[in-house]
Amino acid sequence: MAEKHSPLAQFEIKTLVPLEFGGIDASFTNSSLFMVATVVVVSLFLILAMRRAALVPGRWQSMAELSYVFVANVMKDTVGSEGRKYFPFIFTVFMFILFGNLLGMLPYSFTFTSHIIVTFTIAAVIFIGVTLIALAKHKLHFFSFFMPPGVPMLLAPLLVPIEIISYLSRPISLSVRLFANMLAGHTLLKVFAGFIVSLGVFGIAPWAFVVALTGLEIVIAFLQAFVFTMLTCLYLNDALHLH
Repeated sequence: MAEKHSPLAQFEIKTLVPLEFGGIDASFTNSSLFMVATVVVVSLFLILAMRRAALVPGRWQSMAELSYVFVANVMKDTVGSEGRKYFPFIFTVFMFILFGNLLGMLPYSFTFTSHIIVTFTIAAVIFIGVTLIALAKHKLHFFSFFMPPGVPMLLAPLLVPIEIISYLSRPISLSVRLFANMLAGHTLLKVFAGFIVSLGVFGIAPWAFVVALTGLEIVIAFLQAFVFTMLTCLYLNDALHLH
């Protein structure tokens, strides 16, 4: 019973449809369910919002257009016009993470972005993708990225390993930032929510804090989607333009 009320119980992966292929567990879990739900909600939001596009946009059309313009401006400021063809992917990443974070705020829901395996997989796909783009465009010249321009060759044995480690750590830092923020925020909400019940009539103080913290978590949900997207754009910019 104590485990059910643990602040970490909300992050437990539960198997909904057991599946196994060649000894590999490919079960459909609550995490999978909310990923699918996120894709469905994002798709419905964009399709329905733009189905009857008008010159004077309504509420939903305005939200869809603002999302589009916001990501487009982030890409323009960080990557430039050369990154325009990658906009569909960047926009998809932003909307997937944003709506995944927001759906996780609903009662009895599941926040898949609070699991490091999910965020690391997204970050690893981005890392591999931008690396392949850099290799395809710059060929062997890509490796000059690990030697900052203007640095004496005498310092190369020191700087090159540092640059390589820094480059390889990108998917780790990108994934841990999102995972840690969502995990910490939801855990804190659960802890203070538990005080409301246990304190009874005196639970008004933690209740007020939970309300305020919920508003902060919604802001953080958007902020983390923005930071993840912006860093992805910066990595893409490095791949296209090197130094």
